[in-house]
Amino acid sequence: MKLVDELYEMYRTKLTGDEEDIDMLAFAFLEEMSHEDLLALIHDMDKQELYDLMGLYLIESLKGKFAQEQYGQQRASAFHPRNIH
Repeated sequence: MKLVDELYEMYRTKLTGDEEDIDMLAFAFLEEMSHEDLLALIHDMDKQELYDLMGLYLIESLKGKFAQEQYGQQRASAFHPRNIH
């Protein structure tokens, strides 16, 4: 994606590339973008880029949902111990 290439070129010598730097860069970029700006970027994507974007969104969202569910089940079981006798 052209945007990723441009951001990489602008910041590759300024950041370490660790997860924290990448998160900071992504969130700073998104803060500056309007709804219309983001829609324009999506509109300019080819089919594969759009699939990749939606795939990442779905994967991360589903991971979050399953993690929440597992956390809730573990907490619930802590409050309701089973009697094995």
